[in-house]
Amino acid sequence: MKKTNTESLGNVIFEYLRAMGLETPLNEHRVISAWPEVVGGVLAGYTQELKIFNRTLFVKVSSAAVRNELMMRRTELVARLNAKAGAQVISGIVLR
Repeated sequence: MKKTNTESLGNVIFEYLRAMGLETPLNEHRVISAWPEVVGGVLAGYTQELKIFNRTLFVKVSSAAVRNELMMRRTELVARLNAKAGAQVISGIVLR
């Protein structure tokens, strides 16, 4: 017997997350988790308190030299973090 109304498990989970409002928090978690991989371990060691608010990633940086380096690479970092998350999660980065 052949079933005609079947869906893949991935699609069902995706629709459930979207319906429950969990898709955005999950994507934000993916961005924050990808931060050390995207910027590199050395630069990530100088950063702390990563938070996302209104599609903006806020990062506290303990070194002025690292802050300057990250400022110059902001556009690239946004693109790479969004690519890691698989969605357009952030639109900018604020470095403090």
